[in-house]
Amino acid sequence: MVALLMFAAVCCAAPVGNAISAYVAQGAQDNGGIAEGGSAEDIPPRMLTAYKKAVQQVGKHVPTCQGMRWPVLAGITKVESNHAVGRNIPAGGDIRPKIYGVLLNGSGAGGNTTVFPDTDNGRWDGTANAERAVGPFQFLPSTWEGVEQDANGDKLADPHNADDAALGAAIYLCGGGRDLTQRSQLKAAILQYNDSNEYLANVLSWIDQYTAAAKDPNLNNIRGKVRTVIVAALSQRGAPYSWGGGNASGKSYGICCSPSGKSGASIKGFDCSGLTLYAYAKVGIQLPRTAAAQAGVGQRIPASLGTGALKAGDLVFYAYAPGRDSTIYHVGIYVGGGQMINAARPGTVVRLDAVNAMSGFAGGARLL
Repeated sequence: MVALLMFAAVCCAAPVGNAISAYVAQGAQDNGGIAEGGSAEDIPPRMLTAYKKAVQQVGKHVPTCQGMRWPVLAGITKVESNHAVGRNIPAGGDIRPKIYGVLLNGSGAGGNTTVFPDTDNGRWDGTANAERAVGPFQFLPSTWEGVEQDANGDKLADPHNADDAALGAAIYLCGGGRDLTQRSQLKAAILQYNDSNEYLANVLSWIDQYTAAAKDPNLNNIRGKVRTVIVAALSQRGAPYSWGGGNASGKSYGICCSPSGKSGASIKGFDCSGLTLYAYAKVGIQLPRTAAAQAGVGQRIPASLGTGALKAGDLVFYAYAPGRDSTIYHVGIYVGGGQMINAARPGTVVRLDAVNAMSGFAGGARLL
């Protein structure tokens, strides 16, 4: 616990949560397999383009499908390949190096215990010894054969191409014409992709986070100082995360080092408590520098009341041990509609996130 308290001195390190299910594409994860809160800013632009293009095209192939949207595709590929982060994805969409899953030969590697005999003679998966999943959506070659489409017009349906793979996934998830606006049918589609309750929960969590983050907050009924705080925080969307960065005047250079060893010393931006400090300074409220200390300001909203007790402008906290404010590691600003303005962690930017994007909800504080 001493180490945790030391890390909480600034903010904001994300605790372990949401284990990756089944198997993970080899070399495709850059975060140790930990699924953490995210928004469109975490997705390589070329991949996000592929998801949105697939949504536009899927109706040509499955006319009766309803409710396909880019967060559904993003939720799948976040878990399967982390959006091919770290790969080269040029305008044509061909992902290099190619993404391969583990060899499904029953060896136990990557959690596989069932032998999947080769079906493509190595055309897509590079081996005739057995099958392995391929591309950002991790299709088995035999599955790809049933949904393959040329989405980018190069006359080749390639699971290693971002556009082709995204459209194939959309067709597969649509099934015979599912209505994905219905939660039960969305769950059925995900379970068809991978029949695992752990996988289902993980992907649904990502879909919900991307859905919330994709929406701009409705500020129509927000007035006065609360609006000033929220608008100030929203004005910093896109600013880089900097460990120890941010003050009442705005972005600043941070310090070294986060629990994962990331330095903010050369990054001008915000960490979570630096962002909240800046936003509330706009209405003359001087907050303490750390997330844990900020929990002692204003009217405390117990975690037991749930996120439904939060109102726009409230600080929202996350702790390693909810109920023990000394273990609070993160703070955001609630904007309503299940969203918060969030400076999440090193390598991200200030953005909108779902309020459940971080682990260990620890209640909130109302200052206005």
